[in-house]
Amino acid sequence: MASLQGRRPVRGKIRPPPRKSNTDSHFDSTWATLANAIITIHEQKANTLSYEEVYRCGYNLVIHKCGERLYNGVKDLIEAHLETEAEKKIVPVLGFVDTSPSEGVEVLKAIQKLWKHHVTCLLMISDILVHMDKNYVPQSRLPRTYEMGLFLFRDTIIRSIKYPIQSHLQMVLLNQITMERKGDVIDRGAIKSCTDMLLEMKENNGVDSIYISDFEVLFVETSREFYRIESDDLVRKFDPPEYMRKVESRLDEEQLRCSHYLTEKTEPKIRLIVEQEMIAKHLKTVMEMDNWGLNQLLINNRLEDLDRMYRLFSRVENGAKGLQAGVSSYIKECGKAINTNVRASSIETAEKGVPIGVALALRWVQEVLELKERFDTILTSAFAKDKAFETAINYAFESFINLNLKAPEFMSLFIDSKLKKDFKGKSDDEVDLILNKTTTLFRFLSDKDVFERYYKQHLSNRLLHGKSLSDEVERGMISKLKIECGYQFTSKLEGMFTDMRLSTDTMGSFKGFLENAVDTPPFELSVTVLTSTFWPVSSTPVPCNLPAEFLAATKVFERFYTSRHNGRKLTWHTTMGNVDLRATFNARKHELNVSSMAAVVLLLFNNLPDGESLSYTAIEQETGLPAENLKRTLQSVACGKFKILIKEPKSREIAETDEFKFNAAFTEKMLRIKIQTVASKVETAVELKETQERVEDARKQMAEAAIVRVMKNRKLLDHNNLITEVMSQLQGRFNPAPSMIKKRIEALIEREYLEREPGDRTIYKYLA
Repeated sequence: MASLQGRRPVRGKIRPPPRKSNTDSHFDSTWATLANAIITIHEQKANTLSYEEVYRCGYNLVIHKCGERLYNGVKDLIEAHLETEAEKKIVPVLGFVDTSPSEGVEVLKAIQKLWKHHVTCLLMISDILVHMDKNYVPQSRLPRTYEMGLFLFRDTIIRSIKYPIQSHLQMVLLNQITMERKGDVIDRGAIKSCTDMLLEMKENNGVDSIYISDFEVLFVETSREFYRIESDDLVRKFDPPEYMRKVESRLDEEQLRCSHYLTEKTEPKIRLIVEQEMIAKHLKTVMEMDNWGLNQLLINNRLEDLDRMYRLFSRVENGAKGLQAGVSSYIKECGKAINTNVRASSIETAEKGVPIGVALALRWVQEVLELKERFDTILTSAFAKDKAFETAINYAFESFINLNLKAPEFMSLFIDSKLKKDFKGKSDDEVDLILNKTTTLFRFLSDKDVFERYYKQHLSNRLLHGKSLSDEVERGMISKLKIECGYQFTSKLEGMFTDMRLSTDTMGSFKGFLENAVDTPPFELSVTVLTSTFWPVSSTPVPCNLPAEFLAATKVFERFYTSRHNGRKLTWHTTMGNVDLRATFNARKHELNVSSMAAVVLLLFNNLPDGESLSYTAIEQETGLPAENLKRTLQSVACGKFKILIKEPKSREIAETDEFKFNAAFTEKMLRIKIQTVASKVETAVELKETQERVEDARKQMAEAAIVRVMKNRKLLDHNNLITEVMSQLQGRFNPAPSMIKKRIEALIEREYLEREPGDRTIYKYLA
């Protein structure tokens, strides 16, 4: 017998026998309870259910690993219910869409009623399947019960394969919106409920709403066609103001429509459609219409309509630019009309005693100022002070103003007229307003150096003849010009005021000198000493044979002045002075204030027997005055308001064959009479040509000075950069042509101010 000694003892293990699975039977019984509960919820009898019982059923199925069967069972049950409901409640009303668009809203109501019921049921079903949604659904990466229910409604109802529900829903929504666009009243609430439903349902990605694919795309397409047809119809029927009002109304309607029953995300898309079809495609047509197009609106100052046009056109690409071009073109046409037509109107409306040329200048500036003021108002009230429109308007004014070669002279004459008489009785604010407006026009001038020449001439006349109403206003105007163009532009103008102040002090000293002098002038003498570089006077005075008394007086002043200022030379410009004469006529004596030239002429008649006359030739020989000056002088005393001399034959013009005699029968109520010699006038063609030649000479000097300044600072500079810097320095005075600067560079090279680099002829070197 074998022995077991030495072996390791064996220990046995008792295991329970395997239990038979009852999962299938458990699922069937539990699912039957849960399915019955879901059906009860769909039948709107949820109040008969025990929430705890049905919740525990769902809970048990999940923990017993039946989540997949539970999820699919719920899905199939809901889908079957929706199919039944669609057939019973929605399909029967689809026929309303075909019979009457207004009855189609019943489809919306039926779908919305089913949707609300479905959502309510989903919420309750989700409550009893919370455990499944929290555990099984995330692990399986499936949509939760509520989202799954929405997907089922989308695919079973809205995108039903069996029934044309989707197409009918789209048709009803679009028909309702079209009806409202045509003025009918619709059920906005029904539409909003359906659009909210579409917004809540998502595509499979769970992000994008089916509202976009199932409705918005089609809505945008049909809206484009609607507004294409309507805009073509409206633009034929209505004038631009009414058309723009309707466009604006449509934009407001679409915005309200989107906020009331669509969605704000649709608003930019539909707004773009309206803008493209009703504005962008008809920009040119609306602006160029003869019946109240852009030009008519501008002519009649229709600010409200212009404001609407600006706001609408600014919405579309190139709309604002097109409007700017139209406004600019209109301003240029107005400016062209002012330039060509103002001459005739000025002649007809010229003030008494105002030369025609001056009246022309005043009228031209006044009309340009009125046009500028009108467009300043339009810019503020209609174009919202848009900088681009301001630039376009300014460019148009600059364009037509500089087409008038006499614009610098006209502006200077206008200011001259205002500073001499028109500001009398006006407040400081009124004066400043007018000067500011004039300065604005001056800003548009490209030839500011030409204006400076004329302004200097007119200022000298005002200062020397005491015609300026206020030194303060004069200085204020110069300050404005200084701000615009800098110190260099106004330095000589300010020097003129300095001379006037110093001359006043000089005359005070001269009076003290005369008190101790042995020989004194036979009459009271007042002298204004001018610095030749400040004043627009020729270095060679106008020849004039002064009477002995005048010559004696000048000698006395020269002796006084040279005793105080060594090395200074006085040159007498007698044609720029004036004289007070005492004249005896048959009726009475009068004091005449006349120019020095007029005084020289009148004194010739002192020793002439009564009734005797002097010929033009004799007067010319005695006075030595040039023909041009003599004729103007004779016109002032023989052809003006106060006829001190009688001219034979009578006419406005002076001829070399004319005879002149003293008018002893002259009568006038005023004791003191001021006879204007030469009023400010517009230059003749010959004078204008001479002025232009002098301006060109001055420009050459300014260009050369600028070149030297730049090169002195830079020492070495290439051609293109030199041209650019010189143009930049000169633009404040005039717009130089590059060819003109190039010629001045060549002239400076010839005079050895500059030289070219040996290795590169485009580089210049400054020679000290």
